[in-house]
Amino acid sequence: MKRPLSIMWLGLRGFPNVQGGIETHAEHLCPQLSELGCEVTVIVRASYQPSQIGAEWHKVHFHPLWAPRAKGLEAIVHTFLGVLYAAVKRPDILHIQGIGPALMTPLARLLGLRVVVTHHGPDYDRQKWGKLAKAVLRLGEFCGMHFANRRIAISEVIRALVRRNHGEECVLIPNGVDLPDRHGTVASLDRFGLQPQRYVLLVSRLVPEKRHHDLIEAFALARLDGWKLALVGGADHPDHYTCSVREAARQTPGVVCTGFQTGEALNELYEHAGIFVLPSSHEGLPIALLEAMSYGLPAIASDIPANQEINCRDIDYFPVGDVHCLAALLKKRAAVAQEQGRRARLRHFVLKRYKWQDVAQRTFAIYAEILTDDDRYEPAHGLLKWLDRR
Repeated sequence: MKRPLSIMWLGLRGFPNVQGGIETHAEHLCPQLSELGCEVTVIVRASYQPSQIGAEWHKVHFHPLWAPRAKGLEAIVHTFLGVLYAAVKRPDILHIQGIGPALMTPLARLLGLRVVVTHHGPDYDRQKWGKLAKAVLRLGEFCGMHFANRRIAISEVIRALVRRNHGEECVLIPNGVDLPDRHGTVASLDRFGLQPQRYVLLVSRLVPEKRHHDLIEAFALARLDGWKLALVGGADHPDHYTCSVREAARQTPGVVCTGFQTGEALNELYEHAGIFVLPSSHEGLPIALLEAMSYGLPAIASDIPANQEINCRDIDYFPVGDVHCLAALLKKRAAVAQEQGRRARLRHFVLKRYKWQDVAQRTFAIYAEILTDDDRYEPAHGLLKWLDRR
């Protein structure tokens, strides 16, 4: 009997029910890879991984490693330790998530590992990082894109960026969604004082690039009679921005901060919302927007390339930062009841193009392809090949 393909994931906090786009990506994709016959081990950050989950979840194995709870250090320290652990365990493939952790790609190759790097977005464009952190992230992107055995981009925008800046090709494999369970329960709405179809929803971490202040201001300008605004999400490292959003919410009538929500509570908040809004200035390929569409939610999004790449005519786009345009779109959407036909069309659109099962099959194909490479465990092959081209 042929042994399973051993895959090790690195570069994320943990899952399930851990906040973050990469974490959501892993939570859906890793069990699908296990179903395809992979033996998947995820190296998680011990302080984030839910203790009640244990060592295995949906056939996915977890190995917690310590990492410092410091915004600028935890990812890189954890990835360094994770690469050393992978070098001992010798998986068939080490799959690194994100350009920050990708800084350790050359080390992994020197230690004889086959490496796949998934580029989830140019994190150096995020407002929360200073000059030094942005420089390190750019270096991480360089290392991941030049020294990995294979590169995956979650959007065409990212693939074009890598081609333009690094002269390397990525395989385009986008994020996905699952068909959501819809039970009609409203316990979470009651808890937060929300009425079905009478609230605007944003699901995201409390970080500057999500531009919560724009949405709060636009909601106040729109003066939607009987409506509320639900901001769902928290912060890994609470800071001045987190405090400013919560203070703005307190001072604006009708704004509710629910904190980070998962499971049935999050399902209810999506299912019964009247409008979903994503006003962000930076995205890779927004899972929250895809999830909102899978519920048939009318959506409004900023006109950044990552949001526009979804290319759905049922999404209303507005210039990023233009609160008056956003307020006008909120008024327009709130004034018209969502047609069932439009909801069904949104669900069909997103589930046809973005399915985790398809994402898993395409990712598995990348793994299988690497196993046929001639360099296999030759330690410095990737580095020498790059130097050769120069």
